[in-house]
Amino acid sequence: MEKPEIVNAAVAVLLRDDGQVLLGQRPQGKPWGGWWEFPGGKIEQGESPYHALQRELQEELGTKAIEAYPWLTRSFDYPERKVKLHFFIVRRWTDAPHGREGQLLSWQNPAALTVDPMLPANAPILSALLLPTTYAITNLAETAEMLFIARLEKALANGLRLIQVREKHLSKTELQTFARNVIALAKPYAARVLINADIELADSVGADGVHLTAASLMAMQAKPQGLLCGASCHDVIELEHAANLGLDFVLLSPVMSTCSHPDIVALGWREFSRLIQNYPLPVYALGGLQPQNMVSAWRHGAHGIAMQRAVWEG
Repeated sequence: MEKPEIVNAAVAVLLRDDGQVLLGQRPQGKPWGGWWEFPGGKIEQGESPYHALQRELQEELGTKAIEAYPWLTRSFDYPERKVKLHFFIVRRWTDAPHGREGQLLSWQNPAALTVDPMLPANAPILSALLLPTTYAITNLAETAEMLFIARLEKALANGLRLIQVREKHLSKTELQTFARNVIALAKPYAARVLINADIELADSVGADGVHLTAASLMAMQAKPQGLLCGASCHDVIELEHAANLGLDFVLLSPVMSTCSHPDIVALGWREFSRLIQNYPLPVYALGGLQPQNMVSAWRHGAHGIAMQRAVWEG
């Protein structure tokens, strides 16, 4: 039996400042008519994904991307064909999108869709969109506890929504108490808290998830059930294993030199981008980064940035 053709497509996630994304309904008479999807279409011969994105935006929606960043690349097997979808996050565009092909359009909150059914290949993207672009790692070891708690409260009030509790200097009992305090502060803001490496501790304190070290990632045979799960990666082998496990996201580091590991050679943005080209999971860049590095991270394919020190200095 012949293998089905792999169709490459560019897909636009038009993302407003309020977090809503644009979905379109496939017209009746087309395959999967009536199903909802992110706008996009087939990449033509000799066309780059970015140029295909711009062409499809003009043809389908009558607009052009001003600010578009490469994001995820995911494959999906439909009965009739296999598709490889090159997703872009589009943060600014020219004209108001309108359905130039007669399709219905709807701005939607990824956490609470009011349209259905969603085209199967696009459904996992909604979960990825719920991840904030800033991922904070606690740094109690270098800060007095009262000062750290004050900084955490300020960061939460300013929009921080994803936190990893990572305090290797604490005893098991101290870490449990500290994690419970972080979770209690985060809860009113609907911020999610992950525990570094310890699945049992994450369960016992009611954390939202666990963040695997590279070593624990490579020893893992299946994704922990019922937990948001990220992992630290440093090379292509670790990245591939995380993708095969179907984790929710990864960190890739170090992008720049860091105080924590001054002897480790930094990847740099070029190598960071190369490693995650065509990668299916959201990737946070980590290592010597500041909040002002966010756009650079987006340009190189990252979902966002992770910080252990700079995030608490604002």
